[in-house]
Amino acid sequence: MGAVTATGADRAPKQDRSRATRQRLLAAAVACLAEHGWAGSTVSVVALRAGVSRGAAQHHFPTREDLFTAAVEYVAEERSLALRALFPEGAGDRRAVVAALVDLYTGPLFRAALHLWVAASDEEQLRGRVTELEARVGRETHRIAVALLAADESRPGVRETVQGLLDMARGLGLANLLTDDTPRRERVVAQWGALLDAALGDPADPVRD
Repeated sequence: MGAVTATGADRAPKQDRSRATRQRLLAAAVACLAEHGWAGSTVSVVALRAGVSRGAAQHHFPTREDLFTAAVEYVAEERSLALRALFPEGAGDRRAVVAALVDLYTGPLFRAALHLWVAASDEEQLRGRVTELEARVGRETHRIAVALLAADESRPGVRETVQGLLDMARGLGLANLLTDDTPRRERVVAQWGALLDAALGDPADPVRD
């Protein structure tokens, strides 16, 4: 009997299952990192949470470093898409944009990324990957912020103002790790919205990236 050749229709469900497994692993890795930190987040722990075997996890991500850097990057990309989707036509209300940007730094993704940064400071094999990842995610977040705030970076000081906003948002995220800082955060967001209106001018004509 001749060998059976897989058709395109046969391969498609297999590819779909593979993508679904990969996404479950990525989501589980971020959740584990946020909850247990680097030391408590092994490939076995992530595989168990994702409902797959350790072998299946290593098929997609041969090393622990591969898994966790890919996980943080994947979720960062998803959050970037979600952020853009909140303001498909740009945003006239800069306070709403500031609030959305701050939210990026107060959820599980930021907590997971923070654990990864701390681990990278001590682990040489992780440091280069995380440094590159942070630079890439930082550039993309900055581009999104510029577009949503309708900021003209050709004007002196505007680029630094946007970067200051993102640095402030990261600081609020750190403050939120230990206690619920919502009331103070809301006041800071409102003030930054007003400061940006004064510094950046009329947002009526959004800048597209």
